[in-house]
This record gives sequence, C-alpha cells and structure tokens, in this order.
Amino acid sequence: MAEQRYRVELTASFLECLDAIEAFLTEAEAAFAFDDLLAELRATVIPNLARFLRIGRRYLEHPPQSAEALAQLGTLPAGADNTLREYLHGDYLLLYMAMEPGETVYLLSIRHHRQLTFDFAAHWPS
Repeated sequence: MAEQRYRVELTASFLECLDAIEAFLTEAEAAFAFDDLLAELRATVIPNLARFLRIGRRYLEHPPQSAEALAQLGTLPAGADNTLREYLHGDYLLLYMAMEPGETVYLLSIRHHRQLTFDFAAHWPS
C-alpha cells in the first residue's frame, strides 16, 4: 500500500517571512544561516510535513494570553482551531494549516525564535 503524501504549498506570507528572516540574519552578521535554513526546509521540514500532516502541535492548544493576540484569534475563520498547527525546527517556529480532505499543507509563517510573534491579520483573508 502506498504511503499517504500531502502537497506542501508556501504562501505569499511565508515567503515574505523568509525575506524578513534573511534580513534579520544578515543584520546579525549570520547570513550563512539563511542558506542553512533553506537547505533544512527542502531536506527535512517539507518532506516531514508531506508525510506527517499532524507533526506539529495544534496552535490553539496553548493560546496566547495578551489582549492583542486574543483579539487577532477572534478573527480566525471557523474551524481554524483544528487546522492551525505549529512546528518547531531548530531555531525556527513554523505556522501551518493542515487541510483535509484536500490533502494540502499551507505554510503560513516562519519566525526565528528571536523575532516577534506571528501576524495573524496578514495570514487570513477578510
């Protein structure tokens, strides 16, 4: 029996976050780490998500406590609590949405642990 594989798509917001990480690492005089990140995404992260849809923990399992973050969570579409997941890989936290039965994983955001938190407003259409 063939192993289930999911399609992994990078959203525009994920690509923007990669640009921000590149600038962040360049400013920190660690530009080489960006090349390492891209290699790890290709070799490990994306293949893991393609094989194991639920590898990350549910994002809302530990909801944030700040008023600002709670207000942003209120804008999420219905059912987001079942699809929104976070995946920790090295120094990076990825936010992704696992869509079934469409069998697609959407990479929404990525942050270095020293960067600020996720910007939900930019990830969900109005």
